[in-house]
Amino acid sequence: MKQGFWVAPEGAEQPINVFPIGDESLDLQHSSLTGAGTIKALASLDGAALAEQCPRAMALLEQITAALASQRAGSASRTFRLDDFTAMERKLVADVFGEGEVSGVVALPDGSVAQIQESVLAGLWQIRLESGIGDAPKEYVEVAAIPELVLRAASDLTAPDFDIGAPPPDAMNVMPVLSEIRDRAQAYRPGDRSQIINFTLLPMNPVDMEFMQATLRNGPIQLVSRGYGSCRVLATGTRNVWSVQFFNAMDTIILDTLEVGGVPTVAIAADEDFEDSAERLAEIREAYFK
Repeated sequence: MKQGFWVAPEGAEQPINVFPIGDESLDLQHSSLTGAGTIKALASLDGAALAEQCPRAMALLEQITAALASQRAGSASRTFRLDDFTAMERKLVADVFGEGEVSGVVALPDGSVAQIQESVLAGLWQIRLESGIGDAPKEYVEVAAIPELVLRAASDLTAPDFDIGAPPPDAMNVMPVLSEIRDRAQAYRPGDRSQIINFTLLPMNPVDMEFMQATLRNGPIQLVSRGYGSCRVLATGTRNVWSVQFFNAMDTIILDTLEVGGVPTVAIAADEDFEDSAERLAEIREAYFK
């Protein structure tokens, strides 16, 4: 299946109308990114001995604890490289971080792809850059509300405007909706509240939705936030316009929307998340490695 398109699961009560995204690219196992371990795996290890064998990893965890404690949602992110870590050091870091609710991929201008995985500590992300065939991937961790490369891609790899062509035959409401989206997107400024268009309630026929998708186009960012159900977020090809779709635990769509604004808040860590994550990481270090 072509990356960038997603087919509604069998049994879904209604089609996924707006900007369907590829489940193969988003339903990642993340084994190459974070390893198979979780925090629980540390319980079977001799933490003191492991800490002695991995001094750089321990120093990194200390630095990240301090970074989380001082981080705020609106602050610049902090990054920590993992490229030169040994396999054991990477394993320790992956076991501590685990896998949180938000994951995704970002297409970069050179054709490479970045894999993103939030840790179980909200606001702490692991990033893997696949730079091309034969090139070693680059890995780093980032303390941020959302990784910086997501913000850059949303700004630099999307168009500031779009053309609205002639309405297709049998169109119903798409033309005024597109005009509204265009006006809101161009008026948006960082810090403004996002505005939501709910297609679950708005009368739009299949012709409308197909024309809207062709007009706004798919963008470079695909994110999934999983909890009791899931939320799938796709940047459109138009700056400040996002498709945000909510599914229940049975993978049936329950809310289909467009958001006009910054990165949707469902994927962003808040100030209290950083404070909680700093406390939890300090507790993990104390419990397992001292």
